[in-house]
Amino acid sequence: MESISDYQGKKILVIGLGKSGVSVAKLLIQLGANVTVNDKQVPQDTKDVDELTKLGVEVITGSHPLSLAEKGYDLVVKNPGIFYDNPLVAKFVNNKTPIVTEVEIAAKAFDGTLIGVTGSNGKTTTTTMIHDILTRSNKNKIFKAGNIGIPFSEVVRKADKNSKIVAELSSFQLVGTQQLHPHIAVITNIFSNHLDYHKTRKNYVNAKMKITANQTSSDYFVINWDNDEWQDLSKKTAAKVVPFSRLGKSHDGAYVDNGIIYWKNEKIMPAESIKAVGDHNVENALAAIVVAKICGVDNEDIIHVLHSFGGVRHRMQFVLEAEGREYYNDSKATDIEATEMALKGFKQPVVLLAGGLDRGYTFEKLVPALRQHVKAVVLFGESKEKMADAAKLAEIKDITITENCETAVPIAFNKSDVGDVILLSPANASWDQYPNFEVRGDKFIKAVEQLTGKKEK
Repeated sequence: MESISDYQGKKILVIGLGKSGVSVAKLLIQLGANVTVNDKQVPQDTKDVDELTKLGVEVITGSHPLSLAEKGYDLVVKNPGIFYDNPLVAKFVNNKTPIVTEVEIAAKAFDGTLIGVTGSNGKTTTTTMIHDILTRSNKNKIFKAGNIGIPFSEVVRKADKNSKIVAELSSFQLVGTQQLHPHIAVITNIFSNHLDYHKTRKNYVNAKMKITANQTSSDYFVINWDNDEWQDLSKKTAAKVVPFSRLGKSHDGAYVDNGIIYWKNEKIMPAESIKAVGDHNVENALAAIVVAKICGVDNEDIIHVLHSFGGVRHRMQFVLEAEGREYYNDSKATDIEATEMALKGFKQPVVLLAGGLDRGYTFEKLVPALRQHVKAVVLFGESKEKMADAAKLAEIKDITITENCETAVPIAFNKSDVGDVILLSPANASWDQYPNFEVRGDKFIKAVEQLTGKKEK
C-alpha cells in the first residue's frame, strides 16, 4: 500500500456499514482521516461497530440523519447500492460535497498494477479467469477484489508495488470515481441494465466508461469488438485499444476463427475446449487471454486454466448430474441478455426456471432463444406472467407457474427427460423474493440436492 496524504486530517463520512464500508473506514483511519460511519439499520451483530469505535470512528446507526449534511464533511464515501436521490445523499449532492465510492479511495492508495473489469455481463467470470491465469503464471502477489465480493480497500492493505489487483468494477462503483486509473481496463459488453439507478442508458454507459477516463497512451483498453456501439466506445479512450471478438470481427487482439482461438494470428486453443460452457464464456475467455498476453503470460498457463475453469458460483455453475439430467445454477442472470447467452450455450433441450423482480419491461427479446432451446418453462416471482407471455410467443406448450425457485425444481424434473438440462437462469433480479441472487442460487442448489440425494460438485 502506498502512504498517501490525500486524506490526512480530512473529515470524511462513510455511508453504509457493509463489508466495503467497514473496510474503507479502516483504510481511511490508517491514512489519517477523521471518520464517521452512518447506516440506516441497527446491526444485530455489533462486532464491526465495536472494532470501528475502538479505532476512533464515530458510528451512527438506525437512520440517515439529514443533519449530517450540515457537519462540514470534506468527503462522502457512499455505498454503491445507495441511490443518489436518497434524501441524505441528495443533500450532499446539493451542497456540492464530493461523493465517491470505496474503490476510489482504495485505488489511490494502491501503488501496484490495477486491472479493472466491467461490463453488463461476465464481469465476475472474466475477473476470476484473469486472476487464475495470472496466479498460475506470476510469482508476484495477485489479488482479486471489488464487486466480486472482496472489498478493494481490504485487499489494498495487503498489497505492495509488486502486486497486481484484478478488480471487478460495477457501474454503481464506477460512477463514484474521479481519479481511478487502471493500467488495463476491460469492458466485456454493455447492454441496458440498472436504469432505475442510472435513469438513462447514456448515464449507464458513461458510468461504465469511467473505467478508462484517466487512462493514458501507456495503458490498455480491452473491449468486445462484436457490436458497433462497443467499437465506437473505443474512440473515447486515450489508451491503446486491444479488441477481442468471438465473431472474428478483428484480428488485432484475441479472436475466434473456424472454432480456434487466436492471439494476433498465434493459435492458442480450440474454443470448444474451454470448460465453462456457452458462447458468453468464450467471450469471457477471450478478454482474459488479451489481459494475459499483455502481461506476458505463456500459452501453456492460459490453456491450463481455461481447460479446468468450471465457472463461478451462481454464474452458469454446473451443480450436478442425476438420472441423466444436468443441473445448472445461473442465478446471476438478472437480465434478458444473460439468460439469452446461457440458453445459447446448450445443445441439449432445456427446462428453464425463470422469473423474479418486475422492472416494468417485457421479454419479447428472449423469444428466439426460448424457441430454439427450451422445451418447458417453470416460472415464479413478480414477472412470471410476462415471462409466460414470452414463452407463449415462442410456442412453448409446457408452461408452469409456481411459488419460487425451490418449488420449481421438482416440477422441472417432472417436465424433463434423460439428456435434458435443468437450468435456473431467471432473466430477472431476485429482490422480490430473495435478498440477492446468491441466496436464490443457494436455495436452488439445496432444492436440487434434496431432490436428487446428491451433493453439488
